[in-house]
Amino acid sequence: MKLKVLKTAAEYEAALAHVETLMDAEPGSPEEEELEVCALLIEVYEEVHVPIELPDPIAAIKFRMEQAGLTRKDMIPYLGSQSKVSEVLNRKRPLSLAMMRALHKGLGIPAEVLLQEPGQALPEQQYNPRDYPFTEMYKRGYFAPFRGALREAKAQAEELLNDFFSVFEGKLPQPVYCKRTERPLDVNALIVWQAQVLHCARRETLPAYDPEVLDAAALRNLVRQSYFASGPRNARELLNRWGIHLIVAPHLPHTYLDGASFLSPQGQPIIGLTLRHDRLDNFWFTLLHELGHILLHIQDQQRAFFDDTEHLMTTADTVEEQEANAFARDTLLSAQAWAQHAAALTAGEHEQLVLELAEELQISPAIVAGRIRYETEDYRRFGALVGHRQVRKQFSEYQVNPGRM
Repeated sequence: MKLKVLKTAAEYEAALAHVETLMDAEPGSPEEEELEVCALLIEVYEEVHVPIELPDPIAAIKFRMEQAGLTRKDMIPYLGSQSKVSEVLNRKRPLSLAMMRALHKGLGIPAEVLLQEPGQALPEQQYNPRDYPFTEMYKRGYFAPFRGALREAKAQAEELLNDFFSVFEGKLPQPVYCKRTERPLDVNALIVWQAQVLHCARRETLPAYDPEVLDAAALRNLVRQSYFASGPRNARELLNRWGIHLIVAPHLPHTYLDGASFLSPQGQPIIGLTLRHDRLDNFWFTLLHELGHILLHIQDQQRAFFDDTEHLMTTADTVEEQEANAFARDTLLSAQAWAQHAAALTAGEHEQLVLELAEELQISPAIVAGRIRYETEDYRRFGALVGHRQVRKQFSEYQVNPGRM
């Protein structure tokens, strides 16, 4: 064989075969010298073209245990309980990132071996399960398609949270313009809720959003849907046709949230509603309030409005919230119509006047009743007209299971 630098797989295979013929060469013979040169050429080729397989991580753990004289009981600090140690070593449970970090730091097992990725280091922990309502997320099915028990979910918490928050595409948002009540607000729970809304929006395919479509006639058509019993469901269909997601997702504890508006990472407008108050007047005001934010205030993915509209109607403390309030108020019931009928409507408990105006304008009586309650700051009035329990039943998210999305 002519000795030369090996450049192809065929030359490499031929060199291997030639080495076999030289294995019995006598010491100091020309054949032995040829064997040494040929072996060197093969080694150079393999360094470039033949990847070295990483050791199996479980085999590496067992080897390190044998080296250090460690028992399975000694592995509990690295892998968890005795049962987890047994499951991992018997290949019935995958290594979690938390386990890998402990094994790398405590036993010096290379990260690339544990990850089975040459040259890779273990990532820093991004999401601590203790910072999020993890158990509630599990109960609501936020980690689908994961179907294991809660105990198994907690063992893989970091991986599940990494996957769940990947919907933000590396840009975890900070909720802004969030109406804070006097009660402690869980901002991390708001981020979880927003991520879930984004996951739901991802499953929908809508046309491109064009704000020019939402002219005065389109908005009147939207509000007129309130006249029908299926109004909330009709509103979703209209918004979807205009390229706007309307996602219903029950609120999480300590969020005090009625609605939110923001853009997806792809720039598609999203309105999220919790239906925390199952009333028609709250649905329509919240919907138009969030639509106002989209039309007036949101130009990029960094702005997100989270609203407790029950409080915003009377205590909006930013220009943006005041503008969204005004947009919702005047779109639902024009300033002209209100000025014409305000005195009679606010003077007493005249349900017939409310019904007559709603019929004249062909809108829901709940909108008129809600406006009267807001203007008089008396939320005990017209309780029979605001549409209690008339919204959730129109959305499958609540019909199937009000606690899961």
